[in-house]
Amino acid sequence: MSEARPLRILHVVQGYAPAVGGTERVIQRLSEELVSQYGDEVTVFTSDCYSAEAFPRPAHPRLPSGHETRAGVSIRRFHVVRSFGPLLQPVQDAAFRLGVPLNQYLRTWYAGPIIPGLTGAVRRHPADLVVASSFPLRHMYQALRGARRSGRPCVLVGGMHSEDRWGYDRAMIHRAIRQADLYVAYTGFEAQHVVSKGADLERVEVIGLGVDPEPFDRVDARAAKRDLGFDDHPVIGFIGQLGVHKGVDTLLEAMPAIWARRPDARLLIAGAQTEFAAQIEERVSRYDPEARSKVVLRYDFGEDDKPRLFGAIDAFVYPSGYESFGVAFLEAWSAGKPVVGCRSGAVPDVVRDGQDGVLVPFRDAEALAAASLSLIENPEWARAMGMIGRDRVRDRHTWPAVARRFRESYVRTVAAR
Repeated sequence: MSEARPLRILHVVQGYAPAVGGTERVIQRLSEELVSQYGDEVTVFTSDCYSAEAFPRPAHPRLPSGHETRAGVSIRRFHVVRSFGPLLQPVQDAAFRLGVPLNQYLRTWYAGPIIPGLTGAVRRHPADLVVASSFPLRHMYQALRGARRSGRPCVLVGGMHSEDRWGYDRAMIHRAIRQADLYVAYTGFEAQHVVSKGADLERVEVIGLGVDPEPFDRVDARAAKRDLGFDDHPVIGFIGQLGVHKGVDTLLEAMPAIWARRPDARLLIAGAQTEFAAQIEERVSRYDPEARSKVVLRYDFGEDDKPRLFGAIDAFVYPSGYESFGVAFLEAWSAGKPVVGCRSGAVPDVVRDGQDGVLVPFRDAEALAAASLSLIENPEWARAMGMIGRDRVRDRHTWPAVARRFRESYVRTVAAR
């Protein structure tokens, strides 16, 4: 099949803008690039929820279901059934803790999304291939079944966090990967993991993620600091998804040691206001009044405001334990900022320790404090690491480059069928 011919692509994903989340943003940008660069016909099947945490929680607000078009991408939002969540929550939790057989199915139904009719809609939709992201959510299996029943190829983009046993220790995930025509991994670490679980090496490709670096170039760092009330103080920042596994609690635990040596340091925590945000606020409230005055919390900012937030910080500290890649590292490097990550999961495949960032053990507040201090106390070294990261982004991780790699994989998969 010629790459020049437009493709008809069906992306199946748990959420799509204005829904929030890393995978949601990835599929949005990929879809838009495929439309604008190649003239492909891209349709997205997604849910009517703002985030994956809403799937088992009936009280969370919804987006309108139905059809719409954004940036040339046709979007269909399906209604998610959420009434079973409160009933399944204690049952799946107990079954997982006790190792009850088949508890993986209870976890999958609890996490959702439960979307009646999705499999049939995938089967009927005219497309050259079906691409679904991401595990461990239930729509992945519906997309695979719909594609197989229609005789069309299916690509699975897993976004695996292999350290998260509740989410990813499920034989059904790896059985689905073996049935797919292609599995796309974001890092070599992820690829090795799925192959070790039985995936065919010939049907696994590593592509990576992308970012739009240009908006970050236009930010005046001094002005951004001033706008956020930081003046000339050194700023440590966490900008990303606010979830339990992201290590924000470890960063808050590390801050007193940082302030003991650098009382002028400031902390920025920014992300969508998830349920975990309440735990962050409770933890900050335990600081003494002087320390609390050094913490800025920013919620629900738009993509347009993200470059300003990254521009205002001096060190990006992202102590997450579960990452399939960590697109926030690319965003920090686009702003020329050094990063601190954890020596856990896929992160060492992304952050090169001592070159474009510093790696520390997961949940080690003492090491996190030391790494953060090393960056704000050695600004020339920190700046050099940030520039190395920025060059790397421009060389391999812009969205046009990443979309090209995805599309080449799509073309090969369709041709193989």
